[in-house]
Amino acid sequence: MAPAPPLEKTPAAPPRPRRDLAARRVGWTVVTLAALLAAVVLSLAVGARTVAPGTVLEALFQGATGPDAEVVREMRLPRTLTGLMVGAALAVAGTALQGITRNPIADPGVLGISQGASVGVVLAIAFAGVHTLAGYVWFAFAGAGLAAVAVYAVAAGGRGGATPVKLALSGAAINALLVSVTTAVLTTSSGALDEFRFWNVGALQGRDAAVASQVWPFLLAGLLLVASAARGLDALALGEDVAKGLGQRVAAVRITAGAGAAVLTGVGVAAAGPIAFVGLAVPHLVRHLVGGDHRWVLPLAALTGPVMLLASDTVGRVLFPPGEVPAGVMTALVGVPFLVVLVRGRAVSA
Repeated sequence: MAPAPPLEKTPAAPPRPRRDLAARRVGWTVVTLAALLAAVVLSLAVGARTVAPGTVLEALFQGATGPDAEVVREMRLPRTLTGLMVGAALAVAGTALQGITRNPIADPGVLGISQGASVGVVLAIAFAGVHTLAGYVWFAFAGAGLAAVAVYAVAAGGRGGATPVKLALSGAAINALLVSVTTAVLTTSSGALDEFRFWNVGALQGRDAAVASQVWPFLLAGLLLVASAARGLDALALGEDVAKGLGQRVAAVRITAGAGAAVLTGVGVAAAGPIAFVGLAVPHLVRHLVGGDHRWVLPLAALTGPVMLLASDTVGRVLFPPGEVPAGVMTALVGVPFLVVLVRGRAVSA
């Protein structure tokens, strides 16, 4: 009698928790894309002059003419594009900085980069005779870059290299120095103070197509740098020794992600001024929704940041008509209670 053929093993089904996590990630991505589309439409349609969504589409895609179409194309479209870029830049920069420093309260201002941009704008106003938003961009970007280089140079010196603690301490020291420089210039130039305070509050109003066209190449470069370090940031979250054991070059990961975060912070601050809470709150929200895998966290942060910024800007336009509340003020008003809810729900993670 011939032996019975061996029974074929039924392949094991994939673990349900992993399938559930994948479905949740895809679901939240779809929700965020829908929210982003809604935020863009509202940004283009709502303001001191409300424009119907149909008119917005005709103005953008059918070459419609008239006052409403001109408002959409000439004023609101550049403002919305700037909000998209700045929101994505600050959210991804905050995510990268929290991963590099393993500090849950790190944001784009933690390394003194935002303050460096402020010094660049102050010097441009006071000594270079620059008085336009498009002119501020290059000085703000240069100031942000020099501040980032200075912080890393200070932290990299001595034993152990640029550790998270040394980066935070050197960032605090450089930030304090730059605040002093800014204050010294402003207290001796009333004209610079009057002009600088409107930029320093952080806003999207008055941003034209020239600003958007100047910063988008740097936005792309910063996003690519941070994205290339996504796996390294996942390893760093497990600890420096574990990351080295997994074959990651920790110093290279920090330099790559840090350079990308510095460029993105420079983009955001140069284009719209210092805007708080986008880079702090968005990474925590995204990690709460999709977990800690930076291959998901970074793209979703790039989508969620613009939603928060554009929604804040739109609400600020209609809150006290006919005036506007700047987006930098509104993001703080929205971000503080939101972050409190996350903390109370124990959703905040490094």
